Amino acid sequence: MNFLSIDCSTDLGSLFIKTKNKTFSKILQSDKSNNDLLMKQILDFFKENNLKFDDISKIFVNQGPGNFSGLRGSLAIAKGVSLSKNLNLFGYNTFIWSCAKFFNKKDSIFSLIKFREKYFIKKFDKKLNVVLKPKEISEEELIENYHSEFKVIPKNISKQINEKVLKLKNLIIVDLNHKELEFLHLQGLLNKDLIKPIYLS
Repeated sequence: MNFLSIDCSTDLGSLFIKTKNKTFSKILQSDKSNNDLLMKQILDFFKENNLKFDDISKIFVNQGPGNFSGLRGSLAIAKGVSLSKNLNLFGYNTFIWSCAKFFNKKDSIFSLIKFREKYFIKKFDKKLNVVLKPKEISEEELIENYHSEFKVIPKNISKQINEKVLKLKNLIIVDLNHKELEFLHLQGLLNKDLIKPIYLS
């Protein structure tokens, strides 16, 4: 499977390409003005690695949760490129992305994210089907009621998490790996039809 993945959900975004069994990645530095430069950064990324859009057949784009302007800009560009280059477009979110490596390994998985000083939790079953939609949860409730549940936190936000939470039992900090998006796609777990940003209050 040959694809481009775009993640602009956090201040440090990333691009990833898999083509002909080779992978290429690039970190997008934190800069609010970079939203206007994203298309140029994508074109430069292809050029730097001697690649063309003909080398890929799909685009995966992170729907969030995350920065409003980053999500809106990256989704607009992903949709534009997919239409102009006739590429299939799929959306994913950080909740399910952080659970990918535990597919069929745990009966239930809670994905935990901290956004704008608030905690949000989403529950999946062993096949990563949604059991509980994202809901806001207090730190106290998290510690008291989810102490023994299997929980995952993306590494890129772990520095924002209170030390008390990080010490909870059965909590795993995971690296977000773009390669795992291919697996999620093969399992039919990426969004195909309604690709819009995930906004949390």
